[in-house]
Amino acid sequence: MRRKWMFLLIPPAIVFFTWICGEVVMHLWNWLLPMLFGWRQITFWQGLGLLLLCRILFGSWSGGDRSKSRRRRVEQWEGMTPEERENFRQGMRSRCGTFGTPPSDIKDPA
Repeated sequence: MRRKWMFLLIPPAIVFFTWICGEVVMHLWNWLLPMLFGWRQITFWQGLGLLLLCRILFGSWSGGDRSKSRRRRVEQWEGMTPEERENFRQGMRSRCGTFGTPPSDIKDPA
């Protein structure tokens, strides 16, 4: 019985939440950016598209708790032997470089 109510309530809630987010983006844009930078005002659909674009570029679709993945990486790091850590560092340096940090200055997070 409970699932039936959820089935009926969730789709309208998603539509309402999407509508509210699009309206907020549109009104914030139209309130700030034309006055500050002289840009054009946008429509609701452009605001929703801008929100979606920002979500794709800067957000994550996974949702959930990001601290879990960080904890998992820390646990993996702590479970490595010193040789495995050094191999990992060497692999990262070969792919990404050190970004100006000499290897002697890189410290273990533990």
